[in-house]
Amino acid sequence: MSIAPLPDGDWIRGISIRQPYAACILAGAKTVENRPTRWRTGWVLLHTSKTVDQPALRIPLIGRTIRGRHLVTGAVLGIARITDCHQDPEDAQPCSEWAHPGAWHLVLADVQALPLPVPARGQVIPWKPTQDLVDRVFQQLPDFRP
Repeated sequence: MSIAPLPDGDWIRGISIRQPYAACILAGAKTVENRPTRWRTGWVLLHTSKTVDQPALRIPLIGRTIRGRHLVTGAVLGIARITDCHQDPEDAQPCSEWAHPGAWHLVLADVQALPLPVPARGQVIPWKPTQDLVDRVFQQLPDFRP
């Protein structure tokens, strides 16, 4: 029995996230990513930008989540599925302790960490990965099918 091939075309994007936030997502604790604009739902490569948000390391919620984790930068570290993108109503409770008021909240599910980082360049906006990058990522996830 063979596994169906991954789809061709425009089915996956990249999202670049600063550390330590990416580590919190990969740990399974942070299920909401904050962005200034709306994003479409679907699969994304979880890419870490080259910089670490140093002040964020002092936030207790983050410190508890990343304790003992190495903060890799400049690489794809996993994949996730954006299942929803919304803004909380002005006077409502945030949808998550990770949600920032006024931001668009990308709700992440099906997060899978890669065994090894795949070095890559990303962008702040949703970016289209090269086929070579997609191939290198999914070599590490041979049973994955969207």
